[in-house]
Amino acid sequence: MNGTHDARSVRRLAGFGLALLAITGCGHRKNVALAPTPNELAPYERPTYAPTHQPQKPARIPVTPAPPGGVSEADLNYVTTHTPILTEDGLATWYTAPYAGRKAANGQVFDDDAMTAAHRTLPMGSLVVVTNLKTRQSSAMRITDRGPFVEGRMLDLTIAAAKAIGVYRVGMAEVRLEVYETPKPIDTGGRWCVQIGAFHSERDALKLKEQLIHKYADANVIEFPGEKSYWVRIRPEGDNREMAVYIAQHLRPTEGEAYLTRLD
Repeated sequence: MNGTHDARSVRRLAGFGLALLAITGCGHRKNVALAPTPNELAPYERPTYAPTHQPQKPARIPVTPAPPGGVSEADLNYVTTHTPILTEDGLATWYTAPYAGRKAANGQVFDDDAMTAAHRTLPMGSLVVVTNLKTRQSSAMRITDRGPFVEGRMLDLTIAAAKAIGVYRVGMAEVRLEVYETPKPIDTGGRWCVQIGAFHSERDALKLKEQLIHKYADANVIEFPGEKSYWVRIRPEGDNREMAVYIAQHLRPTEGEAYLTRLD
């Protein structure tokens, strides 16, 4: 009796073991089966891949103050005892703020009476001497603003600076720009962008903005109004100079021009 009972128990355990082996064997085969690739899935089953990187809001550009009046007595002494580190010839014009209290690119309120000027790429706060090549009038001043955003022009002067070198009445003149001192290196580093315009239509500016957002996903792109015009500005990630140069060289807007511009 006991022998028969033991034999039946062994057979039951053996059967249970085989069933368990079959179950675990099926589970193992399911685990190692390869998942279908996206191309093997029906179109509506294919996964969509969203970009994981979102462009960060670019850091603010710190204020670069200029001395009262644009240049100090120490600045005047400096240019008489040193030689220029860079010389550039080009056309200069003069400009004024479109409204009272407008801030220059260096962060200070624009002043018609200060000996300052706008240049697209010199470091903010650079000490320069500008000479009218026709009249030989010259004066020291500092770069505190960005511009001129007109093809073929090198420098925009305040009214005071334009009067000092004989540009105010004629409106535009050939000048020599001599750079004596820069707070930051000229040839390396810096924070850069590309400014595109001017657009006569806000719609055209917005259209270009949307195109640039898709093309340069890591960049910060904005549009903003100018004086009777609209502009688009693209700041590559990290305000990177090399990328800004690349964009400026390869961008061909249907309206306006692309200007490489230093922010700091």
